[in-house]
Amino acid sequence: MGINFLSFGSALPEGVVTNDDLSHMVETNDEWIYTRTGIKQRHVAITENTVSLGIYAAEKAINKAGIDKNEIDLVVCATITPDTSFPSTAGMVRQNIGLRDIPALDVCGVACAGFIYAASVAQGLMTTGSYKTALVIGAETLSKITDWSDRSSCILFGDGAGAAILRKGDGNGIITYELDGINDVDEYLICRYPESESPFYKGEHVEYTKMKMNGNKVFTFGINSVISGVTEMLSRSGLTSDDIKWIVPHQANYRIISSAAHRLNIPVEKFYVNIDHVGNTSSASIPIALDEMTDKGLVQKGDKIILVGFGGGLAAGSMLIEL
Repeated sequence: MGINFLSFGSALPEGVVTNDDLSHMVETNDEWIYTRTGIKQRHVAITENTVSLGIYAAEKAINKAGIDKNEIDLVVCATITPDTSFPSTAGMVRQNIGLRDIPALDVCGVACAGFIYAASVAQGLMTTGSYKTALVIGAETLSKITDWSDRSSCILFGDGAGAAILRKGDGNGIITYELDGINDVDEYLICRYPESESPFYKGEHVEYTKMKMNGNKVFTFGINSVISGVTEMLSRSGLTSDDIKWIVPHQANYRIISSAAHRLNIPVEKFYVNIDHVGNTSSASIPIALDEMTDKGLVQKGDKIILVGFGGGLAAGSMLIEL
């Protein structure tokens, strides 16, 4: 008995910001951005929000799975950009797509590793509990926490959502996974809440509430996370890279992906890359990629795929799945 991926869905907001658009906002240009990141454009929310993008992606995944939405008995959503502190983004999606009164919870704070964390939470609850069918979502509107005056970071991020339907049944499904993290004592990647408005608060004064990133440190962490994640999945399963159809890394920076591929001695062509037209969408990046791959006919039943994510925390996660 395994936990299988039945389908995927994704949603991107209508707004598109090209590198040329950014050149009118900060001191940069298309060549500078593309050679350093592999990004040509990113989508940004204009009328959408995190919940609405999650809804679109979830509905697509449900339709592609060919199931009745009332079969879903668990919702898990990864996000670092919720529209509300509570209720949860998962709960808001559940309500708006008309699901039954079922558990719905968010996985927050692990950023770009979020989808793997959310899928592992769903897998654990489905394995030990009575849940049979889960909706797992990664949804972000990073544009609202991006500092659009910082050319080192605003060039990277985009908005979007991805979703998957997981079901308990025959087959390998999620073969194994690993969640990892290191203490970010120097705050390489952080976004603070606004300062407390309590009349009793006398603590630290918070002035900057946008995303702050030490690009070089996160770059190194990303490469090491991809290398260790792929290596661990192969070691645990007894497989070689030849047995793996695709490696789907978090889409943070093309140079992270290519550098990791080189050090792993795995052709970079085995790594699925869509960062050029999507950018870094944090927890949404992996399910968006999986949905694209499915739509393009790049995957089929029985394919083994390694997923690798890394982000704030600093958090990392890897997962080996069989479709």
